[in-house]
Amino acid sequence: MTRNSLTIVALASLLLACQTPQPEPVDEPAADDALTIRVLSEARVVPRATAVDRQRLIADTLYEALQALDADRLLTPIDDNAHARFMRVLAYDSHNEIALQGLQDIVERYLALSREAMHRGLFEEAATMLDRARFVDADHIDIEDVSVALQEEMNSDDLFFELDNRAFSSRSEQAQAQLADIARTAKQHAAFFLIIAPDDDLARWMFAMMRDAVPGYRLRGNIELASRISIRLRMPTTGN
Repeated sequence: MTRNSLTIVALASLLLACQTPQPEPVDEPAADDALTIRVLSEARVVPRATAVDRQRLIADTLYEALQALDADRLLTPIDDNAHARFMRVLAYDSHNEIALQGLQDIVERYLALSREAMHRGLFEEAATMLDRARFVDADHIDIEDVSVALQEEMNSDDLFFELDNRAFSSRSEQAQAQLADIARTAKQHAAFFLIIAPDDDLARWMFAMMRDAVPGYRLRGNIELASRISIRLRMPTTGN
């Protein structure tokens, strides 16, 4: 091919290239725009759903914890107790006022149970309730007072009679015989009695049986209401 022929071919190719339409550029979203849209979507949807779910979980757990507290499921059973549920709430919200108050309520309930047990001479049970109160909050202001009271009760000379609820609720002859023996012991030591019973009617029947067992002697004492039946004879202190 001659030089002229090569020149003609080159010119033809140049003209063809000029006539071929070039593809128009397509407007695409910038990378920054796409990133911004994705972040805004997550901020509007995901965190809001998480917050709602968390508040619902806290509310449900608090409800279950308060139910367990009312039923005296304080630290037991392991999988269904008030303490575990209040602590679960605090894991989500460390300043939750209901959960914090719930823990204090558990301590106060254990302290009340400790006082009730020591009042009946159940010192081992009283100590157990006190230990459980310490487990929940060792710094509670009333723990030391209850501990001192327990030690004083253990050092007293008082007599304690833990009685059979069924026998006394049926007012059996066995129960009447026990009451007569207790009344005679009270007279012998000039002791004050404390009758503990689940209702006033039963407590007054117990007192009547004791009074009839020691005719002519004036028994002195008090009545308290509690779930378990017992009698305590408070011995006079030395010098009185």
